[in-house]
Amino acid sequence: MAEGKKPGKNLPIDTDDDHLEDSDANPSPTVNGSRVKFEIFGEEMIEKRVKASGNSGRVYLPPDWVGHKVKIIRID
Repeated sequence: MAEGKKPGKNLPIDTDDDHLEDSDANPSPTVNGSRVKFEIFGEEMIEKRVKASGNSGRVYLPPDWVGHKVKIIRID
């Protein structure tokens, strides 16, 4: 292991693929607005609209989320 790196967490591996359909097992890449399916696990979900902020966009989240890891998925 490289010096200064922490070992990763031992996460459970989901080996039960029975719930996946053939089309879900090999999703095609996104091309010109086509949609793909994401399956994620988490603690909470919030749906918000991105607001303009200078040359970028901004989404405000609850203060108790500060310091936690989040994933952002654009849905439209």
